[in-house]
Amino acid sequence: MRRALWVLAVLLSHWRRHRMQFATLLIGLIAATALWSGVQAINQQARTAYDRAAATFGGVRTATLVAPDAATFSQDLFVKLRRTGWPVSPVLEGRVQVNGRSMRLLGIEPVTLPVDVGNAPRLGAADLGSFVAPPGQTLAARETLGDLHEAEGATPSISSGAELPPLHVLPQLVPDVLVVDIGVAQRLLNKPDQVSRLLIGKVKGKPAPLASVVGEQLKRVEPNAETELERLTDSFHLNLTAFGLLSFFVGLFIVNSAVGLAFEQRLPMLRTLRACGASARLVNSVLVVELVALALLAGLIGLVCGYVIAAALLPDVAASLRGLYGAQIPGQLTLRPEWWLAGIGISIAGAIVAAATSLIKAIRMPVLATAQPRAWQQRQRRWLMLQSLAACAVFAVALLLLYYGQSLIAGFGQLAALMLGAALILPAFLELLLLVGQRLARGPLALWFWADSRQQLSGLSLALMALLLALAVNVGVSTMVETFSRTFVGWLDGRLAADVYISAADNAQAVAIRNWLRDRSEVQAILSGGRAETQVQGQPVELLGLPDHALYRERWPLLESAPRAWTQLVPGNAAFISEQLSRRLGVRVGDVIEVPAPGGSWELDIVGIYADYGNPKGQLAVNVAALIRQFPQTPQTRIGLVVPRDKIAGLIAALHKRFALDDRAVADQATVKAESIRIFNRTFAVTSALNAFTLGVAGIALLTSLLTLANSRLPQLAPLWAIGITRPRLAAIELTKTLSVALFTTLLAVPLGLLVAWCLIAIVNVKAFGWRLPFHVFPLQLVELVAVALVASLLAALPPVLRLARMQAAHLVKVFANER
Repeated sequence: MRRALWVLAVLLSHWRRHRMQFATLLIGLIAATALWSGVQAINQQARTAYDRAAATFGGVRTATLVAPDAATFSQDLFVKLRRTGWPVSPVLEGRVQVNGRSMRLLGIEPVTLPVDVGNAPRLGAADLGSFVAPPGQTLAARETLGDLHEAEGATPSISSGAELPPLHVLPQLVPDVLVVDIGVAQRLLNKPDQVSRLLIGKVKGKPAPLASVVGEQLKRVEPNAETELERLTDSFHLNLTAFGLLSFFVGLFIVNSAVGLAFEQRLPMLRTLRACGASARLVNSVLVVELVALALLAGLIGLVCGYVIAAALLPDVAASLRGLYGAQIPGQLTLRPEWWLAGIGISIAGAIVAAATSLIKAIRMPVLATAQPRAWQQRQRRWLMLQSLAACAVFAVALLLLYYGQSLIAGFGQLAALMLGAALILPAFLELLLLVGQRLARGPLALWFWADSRQQLSGLSLALMALLLALAVNVGVSTMVETFSRTFVGWLDGRLAADVYISAADNAQAVAIRNWLRDRSEVQAILSGGRAETQVQGQPVELLGLPDHALYRERWPLLESAPRAWTQLVPGNAAFISEQLSRRLGVRVGDVIEVPAPGGSWELDIVGIYADYGNPKGQLAVNVAALIRQFPQTPQTRIGLVVPRDKIAGLIAALHKRFALDDRAVADQATVKAESIRIFNRTFAVTSALNAFTLGVAGIALLTSLLTLANSRLPQLAPLWAIGITRPRLAAIELTKTLSVALFTTLLAVPLGLLVAWCLIAIVNVKAFGWRLPFHVFPLQLVELVAVALVASLLAALPPVLRLARMQAAHLVKVFANER
């Protein structure tokens, strides 16, 4: 034990003499741990919110009974089942508009509510009477009251004019959900004696068979381990995880370089310890203990940094999830103990993996060879052929996933295989390019330049792989985001056809506004719209009512349509389908689908497919008059206006004054478009931040690799100095070599990044969202990224180059006295 402590003390003395190197090692571990743990904290927060939403008074985490082909059914079936011993409880669900916001309304029967419906919020005995007895209560999360600008105890009205029971805060509820007694819900939703589903509690005894009680009127739906929201957001969280994992591995490149530098500088120390009787096993055991201690320290700091990163990115992530999927994520970060343990574990495991190669070499190499720094680099070249063969195998896996993969995981797997294969093949490509340069070189110095670059390649390969991956991801994601941005702006121009948009508080106010608008000379057209919700083949579908107007005919973003599609839409027996819903249902133009409606099945001919970016739900666009005929309870509160541009401001001011409408209830097209673009930009703010972080970490990895090689390169540079090449010129040659391989790597990263962008657009986006973007290349953006990469490489190369330029002649002379 004492011998091990002495060995540890000797090894730790190295860090006191090389504080910058110690800081580099810690930075690598901290960077690797911080972003990985930060991303996992965000994902954990989101999934906790999904669990809360899924378990709200049963949800999809509880077995239920539903009607096979209708949204609701008679509550008489509930009575029959209760009388035959079935422990069921009714739930009625719908949507209402409160103060201009769409809310999910849940009606429950608290007396029969099963006690084993997951982690659903419970009503205490003291609150049960207040909830059931008139006037009742409307349970809501505190965030919901803030969104509605209402205080506890208020009784706001819904769009139909009916008042909600007094609002009461129930902290366990998720935002945008209102819970009332089922009788109140039936009145508010105008669905008397109707229920949406029956929750099934724990069955005691043996109740009568379901079919014998209700026949085929109801079917049982088993609880689902994964919610629809979780399935929709899988791609987003996989994207974050992929970025976190990439940055983690790039951080490990830094650790690998720092540990390699430390081993090389401690070679005389290791030789002395071995000569003094310390066994290779003891020395390596102490090295592992030292590494674990440093990883523990860095892991704790990385977790704190990860928490800060997660807290800083969470608002943007929450905005992204809310804008893309309608998911409500709390803005306050809460973490579980397992997150801390996992972060420390990943830091220790990553450090051991990064140092494994050096540890294995230290065990296998003889004592005398340990004193020869070049032996560490010479052992790397024999891996070049094996690495290239491995790259070919990985590329084969990518091709197999391209042809046979059908899932989102397969899409990300193909992307990962493509990038891994490119990273593995990079040294072979660079070796080939440098060999060509060497064959074309004229003069001894030029020949040495290319030959020495080849010899230096093995020590830089990991850092160059990190640079390649970071640049490829930057090129790919930036191309996808820019493509999406331009497509999104064009799509907004088509969807925002009207000049002014009004959202009335209820139908009565909407009628009054329309009557007032008809007398306004500046109003050229009043475009009424509507929305309803239903399910088609088990998929939640939004029905969008479109007015029959020339603006929509000219601007609506149709991707594919039948002849005279808009004319066929008017009678009410045809519909346009969103691109993502057409992919999910396998429906094309010319097909017919059946939509459950209150009056029975509504058959619709599909006459067009349109782009609907960012909508988590499938959507069918129909004529607004037909929508109201089939769904009479559809709120008619949405109004669009066609107004000359110079009259918009005056009309909006008049609406504010006449009907006391706030900015949420009335807005012009420019404001709505600007807000949509702001939300879009915030959605990708997280991606931009992770892009920049990954590129920065790659730059640090290149810096540490160059520092690692700086000392070992003196035997190659000293002879050149001895024959008359000045130190500043040597420094310039070294800088040119570094920038040359960085430039080659950057130029290889551009086509790889474009291939990554194509995979994201044509494979991952389609599998994740159901819609496909057009593929565009932006040359100016590529030039900017290449310039940024070269600047990062220049900054990484400057410290060792400046050190060489300022090196005393005595250091170079000593090289000839050493036993190298």
